[in-house]
Amino acid sequence: MKMKKIIIADDEARIRRLVCDFLASEGYTPLEANDGDVALELFEKNPDTAAIILDVMMPNLDGWAACRKIRKISNVPVIMLTARSEEFDELMGFEVGADDYVTKPFSPSVLMKRVAALLRRTGNEPEQSPPAAALDGLIADEAAHVVTLNGTALELTLKEYNILLKLLSSTGRVFSREQLLDDIWGFDYVGDIRTVDSHVARLRTKLGDWGNAHLKTVYGIGYKIEAE
Repeated sequence: MKMKKIIIADDEARIRRLVCDFLASEGYTPLEANDGDVALELFEKNPDTAAIILDVMMPNLDGWAACRKIRKISNVPVIMLTARSEEFDELMGFEVGADDYVTKPFSPSVLMKRVAALLRRTGNEPEQSPPAAALDGLIADEAAHVVTLNGTALELTLKEYNILLKLLSSTGRVFSREQLLDDIWGFDYVGDIRTVDSHVARLRTKLGDWGNAHLKTVYGIGYKIEAE
């Protein structure tokens, strides 16, 4: 299945990387731009782009101007990002032709749901839902938001569920504490990074023998799920 391209234009590299990681994990092909001019160039080279995410405040060509130019040549879905929350900004976004509007700081997971919803409304949704992840008797059904182990449903907190789902998304890959913190708590989280360790420890306890066998700590780096 051909992965749909999504352009993310933001002058903050950290936000671009975070959004790109989430887009890739959802099965999209992210294309990065650090200002509106680059976003337009990318769109011209990739006319099959499924959607564009535009930050409002960018150098050279801001999000408003970029959206106006895009609307002169295409009806591609556009989501605007802004650090401000004034009603004027939201009205301006719709006036220049944006389809949706998200205020910073935002949850990357919520942004992904907004992208998916927008693509469904415009007939550009992914061809299939991600399958349930399964390993050695454990099944994580993302659509039903249920995790079962040998047929028994586990009672996990939302953070524990999201950590497990992230690790299962790429078995054998080590995810650093920083990656898990950014992906699950959000890039604007301002707490102790050791909160990741405490959540993983509780998750491992709930997984019992399965957790001891598969949920591994890579000391000094982070965590991974290992298939036997």
